[in-house]
Amino acid sequence: MRLLISFAALFMSIILLQLSSGGVGSFDAIVGQTLGFTTGQIGLLGSAHFVGFFIGCWWAPRVISGVGPSRAFASFAALGAIGLLGHTLVTHPLAWAVLRIASGLCIAACYTVIEAWLHSKVTNETRGRAMGIYRMVDIGGSLMAQIMIGALASVETYVAYNLLTLFCCASLLPLALTSTKPPETSRVPRLNPLLALTRSPLAVAGVTVAGISTASYRMMGPVYGANIGLTPSEIGVFLALFVGGGALAQLPVGYLADKFDRRYILLMTSFVSVAACVFSAYATGHTMAFAASFVFGFVTFPIFSIAAAHAHDFAASDERVELSAALIFYYAVGAIMAPLVSARVIDSYGPPAFFILIGIAHLALAIFGLWRNLKGRQADQKTAYVYAPRTSFIIGRLMRLLRDR
Repeated sequence: MRLLISFAALFMSIILLQLSSGGVGSFDAIVGQTLGFTTGQIGLLGSAHFVGFFIGCWWAPRVISGVGPSRAFASFAALGAIGLLGHTLVTHPLAWAVLRIASGLCIAACYTVIEAWLHSKVTNETRGRAMGIYRMVDIGGSLMAQIMIGALASVETYVAYNLLTLFCCASLLPLALTSTKPPETSRVPRLNPLLALTRSPLAVAGVTVAGISTASYRMMGPVYGANIGLTPSEIGVFLALFVGGGALAQLPVGYLADKFDRRYILLMTSFVSVAACVFSAYATGHTMAFAASFVFGFVTFPIFSIAAAHAHDFAASDERVELSAALIFYYAVGAIMAPLVSARVIDSYGPPAFFILIGIAHLALAIFGLWRNLKGRQADQKTAYVYAPRTSFIIGRLMRLLRDR
């Protein structure tokens, strides 16, 4: 309890950030459809978010080093509020795409500040408990955001975006009012994508496919849901089941990933993901769609963490921070491409086809995994499996000692 109280300000900021930005992509898709945006334009909004996300991951540590964490957080939160509030001033999809870059930058940069703050305060004795609470708060906030977005769809659009903006502004208060001393700025993690490729090409493929799955589902899932007759509130439940399934999968999948060869577990989840995509594409009726969403989240969500653990099996302790940053880079690459490609596929072949596209990506991962299983080397020693949030380049610092324990 003492640990929870000491980090209460940070965790409250996380919840408020999730409520403001965690479901805005889904909400943009729902509102965009009512405004007459094409599927391609909705896909552009999702890609723009992850462009901003990558910029935030790369730029935030440099801003923190220059002006300090408190001022950096305030600046990025203000940018996020501008991105949200701007939706009420103009309804052109290209303008919204620019605004989504701002909100994506905000979420990545603010998480960078929070994770740097956490890293400076945890000790070796409290790290495991702090990270456990952190992951629970993050996932809980994401679940609440999805459900809230469904409820917001029933009110006026300007009211909904104003409420999201209020949550974003409110995320400033816990850190502004906390008496905890801000962390000292530390060395900016160097982005070295080649490091991940040399340590584990299979892990790079895994995190890229994870980006394709997650970004496609969060942005184009509402389009699919609307086309099968789900109401906006039901779309919120539909997406919450995806996140909830992924959260529940972490414990059993983590146990298997620690007990057996991680390449086999990655292969298993990839093949099961293909089956889940086929099931989702042809699910009929609301109940089947909800079940498909839960199953899809359960089998696809852990792939990033499995792939990350596999990559860290081949890395030295002093490489972990830069390796984590490189893996998030490849995740962002997949996430930037996915909504645009998914939108084109939906326009050409119908909403269920985007599940087929994701299934093809997972099938390619499984085939590549089979080839790497024959050609790749075995790790001398396995690191501990941990659920790895895809939040900022700083996350590697928080996870490093957990993997080495």
